Amino acid sequence: MMSDVITFLDSGGPVLYGILLVSLLLWVLILDRYWFFNRQASELCQQHFQEWQQLKNHNSRFSLMIRQSLISKVRIEYERHRSFIQLLVMICPLLGLLGTVTGMISVFDVMAVTGTGDARAMASGISKATVPTMAGMVVSLIGLYFKTRFDGMAKKQLESFQDRLLK
Repeated sequence: MMSDVITFLDSGGPVLYGILLVSLLLWVLILDRYWFFNRQASELCQQHFQEWQQLKNHNSRFSLMIRQSLISKVRIEYERHRSFIQLLVMICPLLGLLGTVTGMISVFDVMAVTGTGDARAMASGISKATVPTMAGMVVSLIGLYFKTRFDGMAKKQLESFQDRLLK
């Protein structure tokens, strides 16, 4: 199985290794956020809600400032790594495009040396041109799905937390 992965990576050229690295980093961040939203977010909200409950007067100016502070702390935790995930999602298609350009340069090199009649010689360059594009788009689409999902989860849970503090 590992030899198939290495063969695939070699067919896409050196840019595909960069896409693999970005993909691994993206998955680490996705798993971190998934763990946070499913395991830690409710505990964080509960902890800050208990801080709010310990206040005697919830209508004073000082209490409202504390409420805003608690909401900001939760919002910061909810937004952690999401902008970096978005950055990686945007980088993947660009890396795929870079792979396309480098693959086409290989094709043009083969054409310059052997002429246009050697299709077998041009095939590896065409592979190096198309495989990184496909890989970059696939990784980007997967990352975009999870980023959108995390945005929705954060918005929903943050609104719920704010509503709990108003009661």
